[in-house]
Amino acid sequence: MSRGDVVITYLRQRERPRYAPQGRPPGKVSILRAEAPPPHFYRYLYDLVGRRWNWTTRKKLSDGDLSAIIHHPQTYLYVLYVGGVPAGMGEIDAARPPATEIRFFGLSPDFIGKGYGRFFLANIVDLAWATNPAEVRIETCTLDHPAALPLYQKFGFTVFDQQKGVVDLAGAAD
Repeated sequence: MSRGDVVITYLRQRERPRYAPQGRPPGKVSILRAEAPPPHFYRYLYDLVGRRWNWTTRKKLSDGDLSAIIHHPQTYLYVLYVGGVPAGMGEIDAARPPATEIRFFGLSPDFIGKGYGRFFLANIVDLAWATNPAEVRIETCTLDHPAALPLYQKFGFTVFDQQKGVVDLAGAAD
């Protein structure tokens, strides 16, 4: 695995947003919580959504270490389904009050640019606020979709920090 420089942008909302509800995209669309998912299912979603954006941190974990995270009672994994097919994932971590963090959020490549992102993000943000935090946080980096940062800002997130970092870059074989 090679290494690459990134800029990580940390954002937060200090109060529940009051934007207009996002319309449901056409077709059979649902968001379901995956309760205590098996590691192989989580890894499938993580790779499906994150491969293109170089998500690698959870790939390095053993099944036991990954299970400890995703089975924690304050970790909530939501899956966006379109026509019965997994189309996105949103992971909420409410284990470190006073903030709740949206750890991972994204769509599979087949569903990007088709109107699902805003709908799914609005629901994930609402679910994060349902954990009653003082603030909700999310982060993005320069390897993520170029629309991620502007979208988060449109949803009321404000930047509170930026840091340079170095990440492992996934290779073709990963």
